[in-house]
Amino acid sequence: MNSHSFTFGEHRLTALPSGALWWADRRLLCISDMHLCKSDRIARRSGQMLPPYETQETLSKLAHDIALMAPETVLCLGDSFDDLMAAESLSPTDTDTLASLQAGRRWLWLEGNHDPGPLTFGGTHLAVHTDGGLTFRHIASHTALEISGHYHPKHAIPGAGGARACFLTDGTRLILPAFGAYTGGLRATDPVLARLFTGQTVAILTGHRALCVPLARSTSAAPSRRLRHSKQ
Repeated sequence: MNSHSFTFGEHRLTALPSGALWWADRRLLCISDMHLCKSDRIARRSGQMLPPYETQETLSKLAHDIALMAPETVLCLGDSFDDLMAAESLSPTDTDTLASLQAGRRWLWLEGNHDPGPLTFGGTHLAVHTDGGLTFRHIASHTALEISGHYHPKHAIPGAGGARACFLTDGTRLILPAFGAYTGGLRATDPVLARLFTGQTVAILTGHRALCVPLARSTSAAPSRRLRHSKQ
């Protein structure tokens, strides 16, 4: 499956090549920052017309992961839509696709800074979700064993092409990449992200396979817990 598994707290989690996070013990699939209908929002606000295919591409990628993992719960970490009006502009076809993905499983929408959860769609709407000592929210705070999104981290390996969306973790905090097909990103080494982590931080790059690479250790930070990683 070309995924990458690691220990986070007392739990075994798996970073999928798509940018989704799989928690096998809970049968939970977690994604962040789909930013559905972003091209619609840009057209409304700037008049710039972009190909309106990113929503179909993102939902298709999600459908693939759901078919592959058969989750009982899907957890969306916020910014599922690019804004509230974007949620209302979802096409009938894409609305049907989303409804079919939700059918028969628990679906959790967490509030993001772009949207407070798409209120017109089924599922449970929350600000924060906690389970098994893990805390899920949109924007990182200072909570231990926290899983969040928001920053769209990306990382490039010198000589190996351009930057790829990535997970970032130091064993006490985990930030997911943006799952949406049409999203920008922030360098994994950017000070905004660097100050959120301490000690041994790794990036898990998305793409054909999930590739785990170390980031430079901060000399001023306290050491974090030892990470245990494996490929699948």
